[in-house]
Amino acid sequence: MNTFSSSTLEYESIKQELLGYAVSYAGRHRIEQLTPMVEKRVIERAIAETAEALALYGKGASVPLPSLEGIEWVVSLLGTGYLFTEQDLMAVQTFLHSCGQLKKYMASKGEMAWRIGIYATDLQDLPSLQQEILRCIRFGVITDEASRELEKTRKKIAVVKERIQKRIQSVMARHASILQENIVSVRGGRYVIPVKKDYYKQVNGRMLDQSTSGQTVFIEPQEVAALQGELELLQGEEAREEAKILGYLAGLVEREAAVLVRNIEITGTYDFIFAKAKYAAAISGAPVQLSESGDTVIRGAKHPKLLQTMVPLDVAIGADYRTLIITGPNTGGKTVVLKTVGLLSLMVQSGLLVPVSSDSRFAVFQGIRAVIGDGQNLEQSLSTFSAQIGALVEILQEARPSTLVLIDELAAGTDPGEGIALSIAVLEEFARKGSTVMVTTHFNELKTFASRAEGFENARMEFDAETLRPLYRLTIGQSGRSYAIEIARKLGMSGGIIERSQHIVSRQQFTDGSGSGGMRWDEIVPPKRSSAPAVSIPRGRRETGGDGKEAEGAPEEAAEAAIQPSRKFEVGDAVLVTSIGKIGIVVEPPDSRGMAWVQVQKQKIKINHKRLKPYLKSESLYPEDYDLDIVFDSKENRKKRKLMSKRHVEGMVIVTKPGED
Repeated sequence: MNTFSSSTLEYESIKQELLGYAVSYAGRHRIEQLTPMVEKRVIERAIAETAEALALYGKGASVPLPSLEGIEWVVSLLGTGYLFTEQDLMAVQTFLHSCGQLKKYMASKGEMAWRIGIYATDLQDLPSLQQEILRCIRFGVITDEASRELEKTRKKIAVVKERIQKRIQSVMARHASILQENIVSVRGGRYVIPVKKDYYKQVNGRMLDQSTSGQTVFIEPQEVAALQGELELLQGEEAREEAKILGYLAGLVEREAAVLVRNIEITGTYDFIFAKAKYAAAISGAPVQLSESGDTVIRGAKHPKLLQTMVPLDVAIGADYRTLIITGPNTGGKTVVLKTVGLLSLMVQSGLLVPVSSDSRFAVFQGIRAVIGDGQNLEQSLSTFSAQIGALVEILQEARPSTLVLIDELAAGTDPGEGIALSIAVLEEFARKGSTVMVTTHFNELKTFASRAEGFENARMEFDAETLRPLYRLTIGQSGRSYAIEIARKLGMSGGIIERSQHIVSRQQFTDGSGSGGMRWDEIVPPKRSSAPAVSIPRGRRETGGDGKEAEGAPEEAAEAAIQPSRKFEVGDAVLVTSIGKIGIVVEPPDSRGMAWVQVQKQKIKINHKRLKPYLKSESLYPEDYDLDIVFDSKENRKKRKLMSKRHVEGMVIVTKPGED
């Protein structure tokens, strides 16, 4: 299934802009039907065709695209027996003539436009049909030469009209004094003279009409009545003969219906291609290469809607890593990165030229899915988090190695601890399916995860710490800060709140030594005693007071001794380090002296098992056969171990810190 988040990525908006460059209904129809393609060769041909058209357009060439005005109407009535008018048939002739001009034009371009020139070879201008239409119709009127019968009839009509004119002039001369004005009029297709109301009975003839005021009466003189009857008969014969000619020409057009339809399709194709070329010129679009290995390397990219304001973007994904975690401050451009990569990918797969450096290359995706924006639905009462998860459920079902997934602020809007865990699990599942993923986040833990997990990489949006302004530059291989406190100060947050925030951050950095600026609530505020895991002490082992009753507030050591037999820690277990009030992961279980190695954030500490309390077992944290090296070991060391397991590598060593193997 090929699925694309076209609305989210503003693809439909791009199509609306593209429509403005089309000049025919056939070209506009092609644009309306435009969707991203998934076959590499088809995409490459479409890009090359657009590039050729852009080269012609750039030289100021005026492409003689045939006018389709009136043709849609004619083609829609072919085969229905409809009698086309003179205007309909002239539209056919004009169209065929333009097809011939376009064919000659494309032939003259030779190798410069050989790809798009191929379409013109199928154009047929049907010279014999054109000649026959022009013989029978000129300036929108059927000619006397259309048929002998029509010519004879029209000659007779001319003779009768001349006789009528002479006789009616004679009548008007005799009755000049009673005429309202000296002019011949026509009423009901018959010639009449205007007579004053009080004198109309003096004229021998029939009254056919009178003026609005009633002061003028229009009389058909008796001397011309018979001739006018003869004229009507001749005009009837003329109309019948003209209908025969129109029917004859319509039959000729009917026989060429397939050619006309094909010519219209080719014209629509050219209009479509040149509309893409004109749009490419407007956005400074360039042709790009399609990746053979499935990686994407974009250089100097701009969003088509932000051409004047956006800093050119460089981004790469799909080679050494397929998941990119982007961090940085709010309003720093993280979302723009996702939208730019997604939209440009959709445009490339639609055969469009895009605003990037020409050395860029794009992977071809079977699906491009984006979860960007608020996503709230008031009717369904969906929160941002619920809407995002609902979308991710659908995307996870469809995800394949050929899927590009773009997620803005993954798992935001929920408990940070659970959001982090859910984020890692979701990203691991996408990685397992081989999808290409770009995600923005403010979770520091995801930065740490990306720095250790195979196939993951960090990136940050650059920020000027002096001016507190985003630089909108993406740097891959480094994680960024949110600069929340600095931005809050600039926006006028009170000094007391700022100082307290800095104090909390400094405590967190001093404790875990990470200096990352990230924080979790369990690292700032020690967990409440009631939140610690419940410990069951056997009744027979409880401390008692001198009165034989159970003592309240028994010493911690007694409680620890009481639960010692049931306390077993294994590698990967989450434990509460009671002395510092933090959650850590067991790296090495307690030795014979009861000392265990525990990783808290990025540090490994050695601590007595009595200072540890069970929190979550490893099997509830990680799937079966999960490689815990991802958590404990560096990416570089894991690569070395894998290589050394295969063969001896001279001079290669693995440097470990205390507590590491």
